[in-house]
Amino acid sequence: MPSCSMPDPRVPGLASAFTAFPRDAVGESIPARFEWQVRRFPDRLAVKTSFDALTYDALNRRANRLARMILARLGDGQEPVALLFEHVAPLVAGLLATLKTGKINVTLDPTFPESRLASMLSDCQARVIVTNTRNLPMAETLAQRGCAVLDVDAEGASYSLENLGTPLTADALACILYTSGSTGRPKGVVHSHRTLLHATANYTDSIQIRPDDRLTLLWSCTAIGAARDTFGALLNGAALYPFDVKDEGVAGLARWLVQEEITVYNSVTTLFRHLVGPLLGTERFPRLRLVKFGGEPATTRDVELFRQHCPEDSLLYLVMAATETGGSVREFFIGRDTQFPGSVAPLGYAVPDMEILLLDEDGGVIADGGVGEIAVRSRYLAVGYWRQPDLTRTVFLPDPLGTGARIYRTGDLGRLLSDGCLQHLGRKDFQVKIRGFRVETAEIELTLLEHAAVAESVVVAREEQPGDTRLVAYVVSTGPVAPSVGELRRFVQEKLPDHMVPTTFVKLDALPLTPTGKVDRRALPPPERGNLALDTPYVMPRTSIEEALVEIWADVLEVPQVGVNDNFLELGGHSLLATRIIARVRNTFGVEVPLRVFLDAPTVAGMATAIVQEQAARMDPGVLAGLLAAIEGRSEREAHPGERREAP
Repeated sequence: MPSCSMPDPRVPGLASAFTAFPRDAVGESIPARFEWQVRRFPDRLAVKTSFDALTYDALNRRANRLARMILARLGDGQEPVALLFEHVAPLVAGLLATLKTGKINVTLDPTFPESRLASMLSDCQARVIVTNTRNLPMAETLAQRGCAVLDVDAEGASYSLENLGTPLTADALACILYTSGSTGRPKGVVHSHRTLLHATANYTDSIQIRPDDRLTLLWSCTAIGAARDTFGALLNGAALYPFDVKDEGVAGLARWLVQEEITVYNSVTTLFRHLVGPLLGTERFPRLRLVKFGGEPATTRDVELFRQHCPEDSLLYLVMAATETGGSVREFFIGRDTQFPGSVAPLGYAVPDMEILLLDEDGGVIADGGVGEIAVRSRYLAVGYWRQPDLTRTVFLPDPLGTGARIYRTGDLGRLLSDGCLQHLGRKDFQVKIRGFRVETAEIELTLLEHAAVAESVVVAREEQPGDTRLVAYVVSTGPVAPSVGELRRFVQEKLPDHMVPTTFVKLDALPLTPTGKVDRRALPPPERGNLALDTPYVMPRTSIEEALVEIWADVLEVPQVGVNDNFLELGGHSLLATRIIARVRNTFGVEVPLRVFLDAPTVAGMATAIVQEQAARMDPGVLAGLLAAIEGRSEREAHPGERREAP
């Protein structure tokens, strides 16, 4: 039985004392709270990236200027404004600027496929996309669908830097966050200033955020976690440190955490697992006082990794949250000696103003100890779904007790232990969490059915090992020749974000059915070799470098055999597994292969060439010429190609 004691999240050595978030501030607005911090700490660091370091005053002035640029384009009135930025300071300034105008933030992740961004823009009906020069080409392509483009790098010098003073109430709409939707289109969850401020208050008080803290921003800008980290820092006088993991890699993240002396780390469990997995046992992050996981379960192995690489007095903070709840609804602190039953950590204990109910199929409350659907009763839930009033009424139910609160049914199953601790027991429906993102498998299935050669499709999540959940797509083709793994993967990648692309594609002659004619998901076979053909014939390793790489790939991807021309993604790889391979390559060869270089040529042969090129400057010219000849000079006959192989 887990202990209900909550360790104190303070760590000795920080200069400032903690001040609780004033609960009456939940009734204000986000710009009002931020501008109060600007008056307190004008010269304190607010945001730092590899490109910018802005004080509170400088960030505020930049946001004020951008806010006036937006108003010059749109005029007054509440409406969505789209922001298209990578993890840079202008993204943070854009969030604040939009709120200062009284308009509604819609963040667009530039790594998402163009078709998905277009769908989000079409749904929110934004008339302006705010972006920078780097993302200007994508913004202009999207703007052809009816939006103007505002380039913050090219405009705005003539606008005032003073506060706007826009009158705002706490119930004004603040943002639309898009999540996966079962209809095949993303759905927008709407939050007000009040719900975001309440989430910030609970976050602040739970982990005791202080002005000396340095908080990471690792979440995609479309995730509710990004909003919590941003406002958790900037509404408490702390510093926000955005880092683009996709661009700079997990190895770079490890160095950056130490270099920037980060004190509060927040990500999905999977990212932390890939961050510390390749590290030696002696490597630590000496300034981390708290590590926060959200979006995915944490296993005992994850706890061991945390204890191995973080200071003795640091804490692991686990939360349960959803985009619809805004803030956390359960929390669990783990210190050096905290114990819990089983291999997966519990969801934890209550947080203020977020009551947990366990409901049966008819909506009745289940007695203590019983298993039921986890529901959240609160006055601080999301406002609803953008332009979907029927769905809002279905999902957000009025409290039958007449308290004025509403009830959100999460779709998760759980059980309350005798001490009030909540255990998670899986999903009730076909909605799953992949690397912290909520995914409706129906959306992926509908996307696959758009392919002309796919007659039927089913997508399920399989946990290959504790904490490692992957998507598996089962397809039935329209004809005798099934599309290849590469063709299906590329088709899905053009339409959906990376986290929604299945790891494995399995070909079936027919889907298994129940006696009533429904798809029998329990009867779907586990992925095995021989379901779908890879795009390339097998080619064995030809050099010592390729031999070592083949062993690394097979170990990380957990496949029995890898050819030098096999595509990493078609073998079931994804960006986080890529970072593990890069870390192994660094330890084996002393070479850092950039993540983007690897993903542009995701084969053993391509990686071997990149390694040789990186070593070229310190290698004898004769040896280098021999290696290049060995890699590039052999014919297919000399390389002993095998028969075309089947996918794992």
